[in-house]
Amino acid sequence: MKRVVITGLGTINSLGHNVNDSFDAVVAGKCGIREITLFDPSEYSVKIAGEVKDFDPSTVMDKKEVKKADRFIQLGIKAAKEAMIDSGFISDDNNKVADNLSNRFGVISASGIGGLSTIESNSRTLELKGPRRISPFFIPSSLVNMLSGFISIEHGLRGPSLSHVTACAASTHALADAVKTILAGGADNILVVGAESAICGAGIGGFAAMKALSTRNDDPQTASRPFDKDRDGFVMGEGSGALVVESLDSALARGAKIYAEIIGFGESGDANHITSPVMDGPLRAMQAAFEMVKANNGEYPKIDYINTHGTSTPVGDVNETKAIKELFGGKENCPPVTSTKGQVGHCLGAAGAIEAIFTIKALNEGIIPPTINIINQDEECDLDYVPNVARKVELTTVMSNNFGFGGTNGSVIFKKYTK
Repeated sequence: MKRVVITGLGTINSLGHNVNDSFDAVVAGKCGIREITLFDPSEYSVKIAGEVKDFDPSTVMDKKEVKKADRFIQLGIKAAKEAMIDSGFISDDNNKVADNLSNRFGVISASGIGGLSTIESNSRTLELKGPRRISPFFIPSSLVNMLSGFISIEHGLRGPSLSHVTACAASTHALADAVKTILAGGADNILVVGAESAICGAGIGGFAAMKALSTRNDDPQTASRPFDKDRDGFVMGEGSGALVVESLDSALARGAKIYAEIIGFGESGDANHITSPVMDGPLRAMQAAFEMVKANNGEYPKIDYINTHGTSTPVGDVNETKAIKELFGGKENCPPVTSTKGQVGHCLGAAGAIEAIFTIKALNEGIIPPTINIINQDEECDLDYVPNVARKVELTTVMSNNFGFGGTNGSVIFKKYTK
């Protein structure tokens, strides 16, 4: 069977504008959550989020193009460029992949919501000034698949150009789709990019109306508390993660640096409730990933660490904990599990890509990032969450989970590359 590997990483989030700075901050237990500055939150019940600070999109895009792209696209372009340079397919001086690779190089993007702030601002313009004042860039700036469109043009990627919109599991599903496409012979190389920027009045107001967000406005850096008894909801984050996925044959032929091999993935649907999870769905996604590994390698994987979905919601954290215990046949058999959302917030459709990068970095560096803000651990959340302080440990096989509204679930398993 064809093997598929990761050869490039890129991210921008509330803790950093690149992979190394971001991962170092996550491991150190730093938190990027602060009071919202992207709009005036004074009338909102939620006033905090994990915003990307000091980002100038003109550093990665032509200034004329910036106004044509919503912020989620701008963030995606930034992460994509880092991943492509890291993989060796492009350089600072040349943004385009080689002509002989272009037709077999695809891009799969992911976002939960897309250009929400652009939709919001143009809706306001329509109401206050009429239809003739709507921006001509409104539609192409806000469509989710325009993330793939902009990036494919930027780097000359003429292979499959696809997009996933499966809420907070979107990036994980995009990774799985990249593997499927390569295994089916549809491409040799695929750039996976998850991006989200929904920190605007409609985004914060909408999630707040659902009672999904933490209202711990007086202490932003401890507001996101995965697996803690006093958690009161997730904190919105924004950012992007990008990963270059390619066949092992392609990577070896060009002498690429290999971060990890993707050895399994699983997808499932709850078929139960649009916003309230049940254990069965996440469990079946993880089981499907395990079964894929067994089908290809003859035995189930020995998982050394799981980066959980772990959103800091009362129901979700308990549900995922129970699913993990069921998967491993009891608490005593479970590996260490953590959530990095306490550090960067919940980046919705970008979460899977960003957290996959943190998981792969943990695999390569031999260090598990902590779950911060566990002050009073929930009795129902009784696993080893590596509370508050990172842990040095040898890792060989790791897993990342992401689940979304609508009852959509995804899990992906990475392994250190060996010949």
